[in-house]
Amino acid sequence: MEPLSSGTITYLAPLPLPTPMLPYGPHIGELNDVYMDFGLGLPQIFSWQVIFGGPLNVLFIIVIFIPIFGGFLGVLYGDDWSDIKAAIVGIFLVSYREALLTFMAGLFIGLAVWHHNHKKRATLIPTRFNRQRREVCFMPEGATEPVFVPWESLSAWIIEAQGATQYGIHRQYGMGIGFYQGETLTSLEFQCAGLPLAISHWEAIRGYMEYEVNDLRSIQDLQDLQGPDDPPHEGLHTFRNARARMHKHIREGSRTRVSGFFWYLYHVMTLWTIPNHLVEWEVRRLERIGKQALPDVMRQWSEPLPEDQWAKPSEELLRLSEQVRQMQKRQPHRPITEIFAEVGVTGHATKQGA
Repeated sequence: MEPLSSGTITYLAPLPLPTPMLPYGPHIGELNDVYMDFGLGLPQIFSWQVIFGGPLNVLFIIVIFIPIFGGFLGVLYGDDWSDIKAAIVGIFLVSYREALLTFMAGLFIGLAVWHHNHKKRATLIPTRFNRQRREVCFMPEGATEPVFVPWESLSAWIIEAQGATQYGIHRQYGMGIGFYQGETLTSLEFQCAGLPLAISHWEAIRGYMEYEVNDLRSIQDLQDLQGPDDPPHEGLHTFRNARARMHKHIREGSRTRVSGFFWYLYHVMTLWTIPNHLVEWEVRRLERIGKQALPDVMRQWSEPLPEDQWAKPSEELLRLSEQVRQMQKRQPHRPITEIFAEVGVTGHATKQGA
């Protein structure tokens, strides 16, 4: 642990030792038996629901809800039906043009943000982890050739920072991975909602490289909406599985029909299964473009190896990992940073004594 002026940096590697946190990998894209891509993750249905559902709901509120609410006020004040009807029509005629402009502006902004992120995804060469070779491939910004780093030499850290604002103390967390090339640090960092979540992101990477994580579903599908034969990304199957589970819960009595009604209302207001189809289209397009953007040397490096050529973990990593697990069993509530610090001192003393 290293103090900063406004927080601390906690180092989790080199030597990727196990942590007690459950792995969670929203930033992980493709994952197979050979390699795992770490970057922007897979497209999400919720983003398309926001793009369409947000402007559509604003349009609904302005042209339908507000006129009806105006008519309801007329009922409260005792107006006759002709005045109430005139108020509803009048409010609608005054507001529908602005509502349409707001809808079109919101949809344009949403699609523009999507287009920007989609272009970024299509041109990004992800950081790739190859567990058969036990190496990590970085494509530094501005470089023409990728850089390959031994897995056990990779650095990983968590940044905790805080500052005072007019609303109180504001805390920020981030997770980073990288390596030094001479005096230059090549790194990849992103914000996290909290310290445990940051450790969970790292644990997803470490677990994959150590053959403890073998599929995306176990580290991304927190709602358990993917069947055993479904693709690893979200799509139309996600909608069908969610609807089937919702009806099952209603039959079992663990969910009410009212909640089922609002489930259908939400999906109607977000254009039913159109977002699901769009995610499937986006995934197919990114997969096709992404493979073309990879350098040839990275493609060759990503080819599977015969099992007798797979790289093995070092004896030091195996020994220290076992010490960490034993200490976690004896002291399950002890902070992992303290365990890492103690194991590091013990391991160093053992190595010196040998």
